[in-house]
Amino acid sequence: MDTAIRDPQRVDMPEQVERALVDRIDKDRIDLPVLPQVAGRVMALASDPTADAARLSVLIHQDQALAAHVLRIANSPAYMPRTPIASLQHAVAMLGVTQLSDIAVTISLKSGAVTIPGYETDIRQLWRHALASGAYAKEIARLRRYNVESAYLCGLLHAVGKPVVLKTVTTIAADMHIPLDSSAITSFLDGYHSRVGSLIATEWALPPQVAEAIGYYGVYEHAPSHRQEAMMTCLADRLATYLLIPDSFDNSTFREHSIFADLNLYPNDIDALLSLKEKILSLVDTMAQ
Repeated sequence: MDTAIRDPQRVDMPEQVERALVDRIDKDRIDLPVLPQVAGRVMALASDPTADAARLSVLIHQDQALAAHVLRIANSPAYMPRTPIASLQHAVAMLGVTQLSDIAVTISLKSGAVTIPGYETDIRQLWRHALASGAYAKEIARLRRYNVESAYLCGLLHAVGKPVVLKTVTTIAADMHIPLDSSAITSFLDGYHSRVGSLIATEWALPPQVAEAIGYYGVYEHAPSHRQEAMMTCLADRLATYLLIPDSFDNSTFREHSIFADLNLYPNDIDALLSLKEKILSLVDTMAQ
């Protein structure tokens, strides 16, 4: 009989991992991912009011692998081009600078994503949630008449700290020979990803509204300067969870959340967002490939 699972010390072991994690965060000893160069340049270009489509095309052309991925996605059913898109210039004409920027940033970030042997499925699920959150954030911004490009980055990056927390706690636990079950890992991710995400936002010099969404989307009432972005990101996160984990909460529980009233969204607005399920799933499936 395996008596290890009855070890009374086992209940204290996750606390040892937590103390080690907090120590690394407090002492700035977290191994943060590097912002892919192209992603940073595309984000800077997208936020530059003087930038034009030609400059974006030139930037993407500098990375042939990125250019090929952009064209593949632009030609996918998710974007439903009326005619096959054969060049980046054509893609700009068909999709516009904003959508093309979103695609380029997303692909570039995916290429630099954190990898954790043995946790490939978890990383893929986190990435799909990020993609769905970004897509929903854009739709919420349209309803609210806010900046769509900024909203997309807020949604896409709001949980950027989760893969880093996952890698850190699993490494700590392995070094300490402490097993972590899925519920413990989930607690670590939920409890610490915003703190680690804020470190990444600083390291990557992300726009202030994106950094604030990362740090405050779960407690948007405390957001100091960009509460609207934090609120939209909170709802995008909730919609993404509802889409990808349908049994996470029932329809009535989903609709009763105070975020809808705080964003001045009405039942018909909720219906409109929920009706986008197939569109969002198509985008997620396309981008996640």
